[in-house]
Amino acid sequence: MLLQRTLTALVLTPLAILIILLPSTAVFALIVSVAFLAALWEWAQLSGLENRAWQIGLLVVATLVFALLWWLRGTAITPLLLAAGVAWWLLACLWLRHFAFGAAPTRENRLLKLLAGAFVIFPAWVALITIHAHQPHGHWWTLLALVIVWASDIGAYFSGRTFGKRKLAPQISPGKTWAGAYGAMVAGVLVAELGGWLLDVRGAPLFALALLAVLTVSVSIVGDLTESLMKRHAQVKDSGSIFPGHGGLMDRLDSVFAALPVFAAGMLLLDL
Repeated sequence: MLLQRTLTALVLTPLAILIILLPSTAVFALIVSVAFLAALWEWAQLSGLENRAWQIGLLVVATLVFALLWWLRGTAITPLLLAAGVAWWLLACLWLRHFAFGAAPTRENRLLKLLAGAFVIFPAWVALITIHAHQPHGHWWTLLALVIVWASDIGAYFSGRTFGKRKLAPQISPGKTWAGAYGAMVAGVLVAELGGWLLDVRGAPLFALALLAVLTVSVSIVGDLTESLMKRHAQVKDSGSIFPGHGGLMDRLDSVFAALPVFAAGMLLLDL
């Protein structure tokens, strides 16, 4: 499995970097919208939405929302949606504590999970576009935000395998450990500091960036656990099978969805 995951990552990572660095923000937003719609499709299935017509209708509505958000970019809606995204992931921590909530396959629980999906997808999309359009070096800041999450995933994997004994959330995701979480923090902060230095961040702002990385990685773990909780409720191993060894898009983007609003909000507050 590790070999398969590594080979898939070696193929996907250069492609992702090119998509981030080369196109304009408008083209980037279009590409990201397609990926986020595919992830929303998987979230809808995890939520228990099985009717194909309703699934397609959900994607149509989401597409219109993306178009509206693009039209409203740079307005007061941006910080509001970033704040909503951060607030949702704080609320998700409460859901993780009461992990049985919403487990029953009822209509009400399905609607609640679909509503949660809106707070997962749309603030993350706004955050990603906001960072990409940031001046100067928005493309590179976008890459740094994602590399922080990628590095933390790698740090968590190897630290957890090497030192992991105490489980982080055994009833939600038995494979995750506190050692893995600490490894994720270390890796994320190191990448943030190196990336910030390369982007000419110095002094107190560089220290603030380290603190922002800690918050970003912490929330990315919440995102990972939340998707694991969704899969437990749906009684499936992966959200999809599009990536060999990695599962579906939600399996790859769960941490990213959580991390982006926090990182984007931090950039605005710190004036990076």
